Amino acid sequence: MRTREKVGPLLRVAQPVMDRLYQAVGAAGCCVLLAGGDGIPIERRGAAGDDTTFQSWGLWTGAVWSEEHEGTNGIGTCLVEKRPLTIDRDQHFFSRNALLSCTAAPIYDQEANLAGVLDVSSCRADRTDLFVDLIRLAVGEAARRIEAEIFRATFETLRIVLLPTADGPGSGLLAVDADDLVIGATRSARLALGLAPERAFRPVPAADVLGGPDAIEHLGDVQRSVLQRALLRAEGNVSAAAKALGVSRATFHRKLKRFDLRPH
Repeated sequence: MRTREKVGPLLRVAQPVMDRLYQAVGAAGCCVLLAGGDGIPIERRGAAGDDTTFQSWGLWTGAVWSEEHEGTNGIGTCLVEKRPLTIDRDQHFFSRNALLSCTAAPIYDQEANLAGVLDVSSCRADRTDLFVDLIRLAVGEAARRIEAEIFRATFETLRIVLLPTADGPGSGLLAVDADDLVIGATRSARLALGLAPERAFRPVPAADVLGGPDAIEHLGDVQRSVLQRALLRAEGNVSAAAKALGVSRATFHRKLKRFDLRPH
């Protein structure tokens, strides 16, 4: 299916997260759906005994849940409004969906683009407000986990730094390269930094992001840091540290004296 091929990276990362989410909500008569940006579910989790019921309601892969096709509904409206939400029973546009309760959360990729929707749906009549709140929390956390895994997989060779955000722990991630430049940021991190998520991310010095507005770098500071790291890696052995940096022992000693550093 072309839709599955298009969202292949999302699908690979999401499957284990969907498994864990289903373990938490499946016993309560819920199914878990992962839909692409077109509102078509590409993966689901559900109890075999409920398959016939869920399929008859359209809670199945290949069904179309875009807002254009089904009006107000969990998956489609989440794609339009780009926020976590619950569409409960008669809040659905069509009366044929009025027995459904659908809680959905958007999933953003490593470029902060909307990649899909994670949804938990139920057609049971014994739902409570507390149960819906718990589902909303579980779906939101699972969506953020998928986003984080997509980001980590994309920048797997780089240093990942966690940035506090309003979306909770684990959602604000920065990718920092060997030159100490931030070259990637999740949507939550971009919002926390005051960057427009829809714009292409431009590399920025990590010190400017993590060191605060008063952070100023000097060439001497960089050299001092390089010397300190070399000494630590060599466990205080000046000869080994000098060799690692490609300088003579005498040059290394002069630089230590200049920056008032002593081998540990």
